[in-house]
Amino acid sequence: MTIPISQAIRVGAYVVKQHLLGRKRYPLVLMMEPLFRCNLACAGCGKIDYPSEILNQRLSVAQCMEAIDECGAPVVVFAGGEPLLHREIDQLVQGAMARGKYVILCTNALLLEKKMDLFKPDKRFSWSVHLDGDREDHDKSVCQDGTYDRAVAAIKEAKRRGFRTQINTTLFNTAKPEKVAAFFDDVTQMGVDGITVSPGYAYERAPDQEHFLNRTKTKELFRAIFRLQKRVKWSFTQSSMFLDFLAGNQTFHCKPWGMPLRNYFGWQKPCYLLGEGYAKTFKELMDDTNWDLYGTGNYEKCADCMVHSGFEATAVAESVTKPWRAAAQMLRGIRTEGPMAPDISLANQRPAEYVFSKHVETAMTEIKSRKTTVKEVAEAAE
Repeated sequence: MTIPISQAIRVGAYVVKQHLLGRKRYPLVLMMEPLFRCNLACAGCGKIDYPSEILNQRLSVAQCMEAIDECGAPVVVFAGGEPLLHREIDQLVQGAMARGKYVILCTNALLLEKKMDLFKPDKRFSWSVHLDGDREDHDKSVCQDGTYDRAVAAIKEAKRRGFRTQINTTLFNTAKPEKVAAFFDDVTQMGVDGITVSPGYAYERAPDQEHFLNRTKTKELFRAIFRLQKRVKWSFTQSSMFLDFLAGNQTFHCKPWGMPLRNYFGWQKPCYLLGEGYAKTFKELMDDTNWDLYGTGNYEKCADCMVHSGFEATAVAESVTKPWRAAAQMLRGIRTEGPMAPDISLANQRPAEYVFSKHVETAMTEIKSRKTTVKEVAEAAE
């Protein structure tokens, strides 16, 4: 694991404090989507399928700072969309860091070299560049040729300037273990500060629905990948317990509140991946969401999810509250052979509900109402 020691200590102390206070649910990482607009249209993405009126909306600096203060998580991740399209993204990062937060800015890197002068290297700040494999696999994943080469060039420039720079990789059922392992070798030798890896989540609005992994395929894929780690030591920005979970050696229930999401619509229920309504405040999200309705075994949409946004918080809590288990796992390493841990039964899960359009329709009505009001005021002034 290549999380900075100061960050690991800060997060560890935060988790211990929550447990001493008897808090069952608490956030670890705030996911902030200040906009949905992106300069790519990836086939597996369910984040950009909105009308242009909504894609044109932005969270203000004040709104983002209010969310950071309200949530209280020690780590803030700016995502999207492409956050570098936000005209005040540098102010968002600076504001979060001024509040003592560790900040990760996710980007496809197409604008990174152009925007890099807006930022300064800091131990509390990291770039997280989206790379879904080698040149062939990445460009196919993002549906645009040449993006891999531009991202790699930006990574090298960011490292040259002294920025902490990691990559995030999403794998689908087209992933070949040998190619993924070779890719991890390449980026490690490139000098990245760490790898964040996760199986793709089946966004219901994603154009490509054929290439998402189920749980069994996910475990088999990650065992095959970890089995190939030989010459080069890969460094991950994730807990070893979570990686062991991906390889089928841990039975974890997700903690969807561990990585709450704030975007234009509000606080997304119930998690970063699954949008089934929005709360106006973080307190409302935590207090009024019926968490028992969600998660693997409870809800059909969650059946195959093994994404870090829900399970990393579980792995971290397990490591802090049961350090002997974490120590044993660290000594053993990630097991790639033998029986897998029991999986959660899906026998009693409730069927999926499709409620995507309701909040979109509400937002569109509000946007049109604001435009009408502005027009009427302008006409009255004339």
